[in-house]
Amino acid sequence: MEGIEARAAAVALFREVTERGCTLEEATMPDLPPAGRAAARRLATGALRHLARADAVLKPLLRKAPPPSARAVLRVAVAEIMSGGAPHAVVSDAVALARREPGAARLGGMANAVLRRAAGEEEARARWDAAGPNRLPNWIRGRVQSAVGARRTARIEAAHDRGAPLDLTPRDGEAGALATRLGGDALPSGSVRLAAPGQVSALPGFEAGEWWVQDAAAALPARMLGIERGMTALDLCAAPGGKAMQMAALGARVTALDLSEGRMARVAENLARTGLPAELVVADALAWGGPRFDRVLLDAPCSATGTIRRHPDLPFVRDGSGLKFLTAQQDALLDAALGHLAPGGRLVFCTCSLLPDEGEERIAAALARHPDIRAVDILPEGADPGWRSGGGLRTMPDLWPDWGGMDGFFMAALERA
Repeated sequence: MEGIEARAAAVALFREVTERGCTLEEATMPDLPPAGRAAARRLATGALRHLARADAVLKPLLRKAPPPSARAVLRVAVAEIMSGGAPHAVVSDAVALARREPGAARLGGMANAVLRRAAGEEEARARWDAAGPNRLPNWIRGRVQSAVGARRTARIEAAHDRGAPLDLTPRDGEAGALATRLGGDALPSGSVRLAAPGQVSALPGFEAGEWWVQDAAAALPARMLGIERGMTALDLCAAPGGKAMQMAALGARVTALDLSEGRMARVAENLARTGLPAELVVADALAWGGPRFDRVLLDAPCSATGTIRRHPDLPFVRDGSGLKFLTAQQDALLDAALGHLAPGGRLVFCTCSLLPDEGEERIAAALARHPDIRAVDILPEGADPGWRSGGGLRTMPDLWPDWGGMDGFFMAALERA
């Protein structure tokens, strides 16, 4: 629940992202009870997601730029007020937080005046509504606009502004039954969507491992594999384990590999909760000398630009300078993954990226390097034929607007000719 310490933590998280270039995952979370931590994360995420709108509200209310500490308090407070927070409590806590800075007593008065006007003036709400969503950084926007055009780029930014609901993958595959139990929607692809889930670990079926959190788009690549019971399956770059659990639930004998021991611990926790088996390997996928498999899934490291609607901190901490390294790494991992593919097997490559550099272009390059490999046209349940792109499928945040969108992903299935 919100309170001054949760709001203080939200401001601290917000500053670590906007001023120090940390992701929210990397930022230091103050020691708070679980409910306070959840509230702080939610408030910081909302302020980052709606920063352009918050600044539009504040601009005419400030005679001069306040110091960074007070500016962060104002931005987070305005985002909370405009998103339905109780104005009196938000303003009171923001004033107290502004005064915490040494020698900043006057900032409390400024915060009180500015936020009361922001909360009470119709013009402030009109500026919020008219400001529009955060624009993508130029290095992302230019590439996306070249691929899909200006109008669709604007729709993607609007989808980012709306945020992301919670998607679940049912262990038994019975999306309709799980949706009924949780009061959610069964999506065409077999995922279950909850609009206002609350605390995830408190939802029915969590402790029993009846489902796991996984965006509907992220659940599609494993469904392209065509898993049959008893098949061997390799999940490369496996953390946090959603795709490995999908394969295991379908009866595959799964090997899950990841470079990070810490991330693999998360995979182990998720497998234990769901009661699904898999062999876990901590190793470098580029050097691992394991056997061949009937099915291989490579969810390659990427810019993660397809997940901005649920991770609005990413545009503040990435500048595109690492894109060439990432695409080279994706090529190397794809070559290594193909080396683990048994004759007659199938590999699915995917990235949670909006960028053709990390999707269609990688598949075209792989096909040129490996003349014995072909892309196969597979349309998993719930996918639209219009999603076909460059030898695979591409999802975008503006798809499924009536259900609340989906992450941006590229995925392609490859088989030996």
